[in-house]
Amino acid sequence: MKYEELIKELRRDGPRHVYLLSGEEPYYIEKAQEAILTSLLPTPEDRQDGLQVINGDMDSDDLVARINTAPFFADKNVLLIRQTNLFRQARGDAEKPKKGKRADKKESRLQEVLAAMPEFSYVIFTSTQNADKRKKLTKIVGTHGAVLESPAIRPWNIGDWLEPRLRELHLHFDREAYGYFSSAVSMMPKVSLSYLDQQLQKLALAGTNRKVTKTEMADLFTGLPEVSVFALTDAVTERKVRKALFLLQRQFEDGTYFTILVSLLARHVRQLWQVKEFERQGLRGRALAQPLGLHPFIAEKLAKSARAFSEETLKGAMLELVDADYLLKTGKAGNEVLEHVIIRLCTEK
Repeated sequence: MKYEELIKELRRDGPRHVYLLSGEEPYYIEKAQEAILTSLLPTPEDRQDGLQVINGDMDSDDLVARINTAPFFADKNVLLIRQTNLFRQARGDAEKPKKGKRADKKESRLQEVLAAMPEFSYVIFTSTQNADKRKKLTKIVGTHGAVLESPAIRPWNIGDWLEPRLRELHLHFDREAYGYFSSAVSMMPKVSLSYLDQQLQKLALAGTNRKVTKTEMADLFTGLPEVSVFALTDAVTERKVRKALFLLQRQFEDGTYFTILVSLLARHVRQLWQVKEFERQGLRGRALAQPLGLHPFIAEKLAKSARAFSEETLKGAMLELVDADYLLKTGKAGNEVLEHVIIRLCTEK
């Protein structure tokens, strides 16, 4: 079940007695958790009397006992089990610990109570690991309750979240702002919807029903080194050597660690190189988005940029960056090694 489906069902039919909210993207897990708790316990007083928060797992018989215990000061008994391992994906059979009869019986008792929850009790399990759909416990929750899947957001599908969120905040991007946002997201080692949502809310504070500009977007992301380096990689892509060297020097002056610069330049060169390989396989334009792990808009732009570079130049630059990483870490060279890579990328045919 997706987040939108869970919220629609919650508003239409009310809360179920058992939920599993799991996946690598915590943004939807936290929003779903709050929506369920608000439906069950709408006031702070209700939560104080009716909510029990357990961090990590507890003995399954103790959990069964808590589920079966009627509340004293509230009409609902709500258990929030954070970061549970009960539903985690199973590893190889050799790594699975063998369960004894006693453990099997305890697990069976938990399965039975989750399949027939007391009228006064509700359980919300959360985990930032993907749930194993093959597990009997997962199937029971899916049958008698609801399972939210919250997979990690990737740059190529960020639009699935962005477009409805902009409508909610009464904002829209102009073309340049959209391009900058997509580029910024593509530079992030891991996309965090919580962080992106905070930035959009800052824009919304300035007024609603308005168009967001590229300048505003750039101001929001200046605090992220990974994103601020984007201007440098963009200058390299355009083969503007003076601008690229100026921006490289500015990164040094701003205190950006050389490890970040090396890794992001290497990532950019690798992507340009990969474009050429994928195009040989018949992929073109936006079709490059998923194999590259990029937003379609950025993949198309990168494909156009890659035509200006030969494979020999990209291969040579990658080898230089590997050497630069070693030389800088061992103190055997200075910033000039990165300057040489920039000059090579911007000037070689």
